[in-house]
Amino acid sequence: MSVPSGRTPLCFGRYDYAAFLTYFAYAAASIIIPVCLVELAHELSFDLSEGGRAAGGALHLGRTLAMVVAMLVVGFVAGRYGTRKTLGGSVLLMSLGILFCGLSPIYGMLFLAVLLAGLGEGVIEGLGTPFVQKLHIHEPGRYINFAHAFWSVGILVTVVLSGWLLFIGVSWRTLTLGVALSGIAAGCLILWPSPRGRKYPEEDTKVDIRQVCQHARRILSSRDFWRYYAAMFMAGGGEFCLTFWSASHIRLHFDASAWAGGLGVAIFAAAMVAGRFAAGYFVPQDQLRKLIVLSGLVGAMVTVFLPFAKELSYFYALLFLAGLATAPFWPSIQSYAAAKLPELDSTMLLILLSCAGVPGCGFFAYLMGVWGDLADTLVYAFFLVPAAYFLIFVLIGWTPKNPGKSYPSSESPIK
Repeated sequence: MSVPSGRTPLCFGRYDYAAFLTYFAYAAASIIIPVCLVELAHELSFDLSEGGRAAGGALHLGRTLAMVVAMLVVGFVAGRYGTRKTLGGSVLLMSLGILFCGLSPIYGMLFLAVLLAGLGEGVIEGLGTPFVQKLHIHEPGRYINFAHAFWSVGILVTVVLSGWLLFIGVSWRTLTLGVALSGIAAGCLILWPSPRGRKYPEEDTKVDIRQVCQHARRILSSRDFWRYYAAMFMAGGGEFCLTFWSASHIRLHFDASAWAGGLGVAIFAAAMVAGRFAAGYFVPQDQLRKLIVLSGLVGAMVTVFLPFAKELSYFYALLFLAGLATAPFWPSIQSYAAAKLPELDSTMLLILLSCAGVPGCGFFAYLMGVWGDLADTLVYAFFLVPAAYFLIFVLIGWTPKNPGKSYPSSESPIK
């Protein structure tokens, strides 16, 4: 395939492929519980059809809180042990938590196992984007979009395969074991010693804790940072409303099978795969703002019709269009913010932005569950999605143009 005029060809190395597998395993770990939620809820006595939706949403809220805790300290840990070792260890920790999920005999133990997995996932979320960015200092947005596409690949493969396996009678516990093994493979690939001359571009000097705190204070004192923070919160919430609840909604509202529920999430994920690969290949760094604004507007216009879908095929079609619109949000907002605020430390900035997206996922997933219990249906809770996407359109639409140029700052850039 020829490279579009004016763009350099994408060039991948050993750690790019490690990042791809990491995002794949991370996605599989995050989605396996929602896909199996009906089965495990029935087995562990919080049946969704009998008022257990809030308990189901609480699982992801707990995971989110653990992720936030991990992201708050990941800057210190990575500064001491290095990005590569910290990221690899966190993938193994996530895998251990998912393994314990499959061994849980009661809801309380499942909740604790989800918290353990969440600690590992929080580090992955905080370091995954900086891990890729350090590999490609020129046009990082393209590579970040491409790497994040494997999150959607992981969602797609997991929901399709898991939905089919559940349909033929395979236990949800067996599926969690498979996900844990994929994470172990990803962690080992990151931690495996590098050949001479092909090492990860790690900084030689260890970062002082006071320096990390200084970076964080400067970022938090930037008014423009909070605009991107809010946009990331909405992006995470809108995306995970559809990822977490679509399968259960399809099964309960349309009286469909586990396979049909998994297919719905797979359609959403497939659209996100296509959208992120396309963004990574075709959209240059200086066009990210237009991409985000257009996606926010189109996404709001599409998802507002989700509660009115009477036929499953119509719901599937809307999920596909929603996936295309959702795809660029998370990686593009992060990359765009780093380009607009170059006077701030990029690694800490990306970590703190993830500290917005991840709570957005948990808050919106829990809020949908509560709304579903109050209304005894998830139908109208889907209005949360267009509301989130419209706010992204407003937040980024207000941002001044000229990506790559910083906002006025009273402080000199960190060298």
